[in-house]
Amino acid sequence: MKKALVFAAVAEIVTGLALLTVPSMVGWLLLGQELAGAAASVARVAGVALIGLGVACWPGPPLVGMLIYGASVALLLAYLGIVERMTGILLWPAVVLHLMLSAFLARAAVNRTRG
Repeated sequence: MKKALVFAAVAEIVTGLALLTVPSMVGWLLLGQELAGAAASVARVAGVALIGLGVACWPGPPLVGMLIYGASVALLLAYLGIVERMTGILLWPAVVLHLMLSAFLARAAVNRTRG
């Protein structure tokens, strides 16, 4: 069972990294069409989610996977808003929510290591 879980975690992380770095190519390989515009941005968010899922599935505390996801998606969404100028009505509330959740998760992780 542990080997299957590690394999699944690695597969999710690799897929997530591919979606994060080359979403258009992943779209073409999976769907036969390149992803562009907002679809590529949504694919990058999905890539971050898959990386977080992979880390959460790795033998160890799932808290770390959720922390990686929350912080990474907050940074990615902020980047999309500031640099790419992609802003919807819920973009900044989502950034703030993910930053707050990440702060709570980081505090829980620190408390967990202190015992």
